[in-house]
Amino acid sequence: MKSSILSVGTELLFGQIVNTNTVFLSKELNLLGIDVMSHHTVGDNPKRLAESIPQLFLDCDLILTTGGLGPTQDDLTKETVCETMHDTLVLHQPTKDNIEAYFKELGRTITENNYKQAYFPSRAVIFPNPVGTAPGFALEDNGKTIICMPGPPREMKAMYEEEIKPFLIKDSEDVIHYKMLRFFGIGEALLETELLDLIDGQSDPTLATYAKEGECSVRVTSKRKTQAEAEKAVEEMIEKAKQRVGQYLFSTEDEEFHEAIGRKLIQRGISISSAESCTGGMFAEALTSVSGISAVFDRSLVTYSNRAKVEELGVKQETLDRFGAVSEETAIEMAQGLKKVSGSRLCISVTGIAGPEGGSHEKPVGLVYICAILDEKIHCKGTNMRNLGRHWNRNYAKLLMFQAVKQLLESEA
Repeated sequence: MKSSILSVGTELLFGQIVNTNTVFLSKELNLLGIDVMSHHTVGDNPKRLAESIPQLFLDCDLILTTGGLGPTQDDLTKETVCETMHDTLVLHQPTKDNIEAYFKELGRTITENNYKQAYFPSRAVIFPNPVGTAPGFALEDNGKTIICMPGPPREMKAMYEEEIKPFLIKDSEDVIHYKMLRFFGIGEALLETELLDLIDGQSDPTLATYAKEGECSVRVTSKRKTQAEAEKAVEEMIEKAKQRVGQYLFSTEDEEFHEAIGRKLIQRGISISSAESCTGGMFAEALTSVSGISAVFDRSLVTYSNRAKVEELGVKQETLDRFGAVSEETAIEMAQGLKKVSGSRLCISVTGIAGPEGGSHEKPVGLVYICAILDEKIHCKGTNMRNLGRHWNRNYAKLLMFQAVKQLLESEA
């Protein structure tokens, strides 16, 4: 099935908000095997909206809209869609009752325009809003279907998961199963090259590569008659991928790097502490977002200045004078000092030049040293990052820290 996503809202055209709905829906539709042919955005203008719908239906059988379902005068998606799809609006009593109950519960006075949200096309399939007052609906005409959802991402996502997704797959005779593989330390081009024979020869399962800041992902999807068949096909393909690029793989569950590492630390009961300079606590912030990490995470010291490195971690002044704060020797002493202070089995340190100032020919911006110690095993490495700006450098250094922890855990397993 071919589809298009139609976003409604003048604020989108003005750039006042980022259209995250389109990203979410594109990903979800592709996972259902529904091809997304185009993204289209119009303002709160019923004429342009009415012109867009038949134009988009020339290339697709399904349109999903977001926005314009509220109670105000400029919320005209429902009325425009109803007219374009040759239907008339009628009162939906259950929705009217829900709106009245909602306002009564809040202790607020309901206004007449709120009842606008209780009218729908007579042929519509109506989708309740789990977290708001604006229901969505689906309307079919001449083999073409349009699904309208509220604009706020929280409402749209909840409605999609609970109502829209089951509606889209209800008539499917096949089961779609997928897993998202997450990689670090390999670029998208090289990842694709390593998997090229699997990608070129794919029919089912299919492989699709994606890239984000410092990371890559591969989605493995199978469409089979039963769940068991689909899962088996996906797992077999994952094993083939692991044989080629398994050393870069950190998750098969679509986790963030810190989530995958945090889970492994908890499972194995390995205590950890961190000492951070250039990242300023980003590693600790990410790790402490993992539920249950308090079982193993002891402390984090942000030793940004040389004085802090000496006083908090016992780094020798002689080491700083001779090799500099950004050096393998300093990173090792930071980690060793942290181990004495914390007693954690695994201690990790980072020191680097985030930029844009502070670099030199010998030590350019983007240079970072990371030292990880697990019991008596020491792993220390210097990396010249690509220097794509201070934010990127600090974030990538954080990812390199998780990579160092991953490698130590794998070597100890």
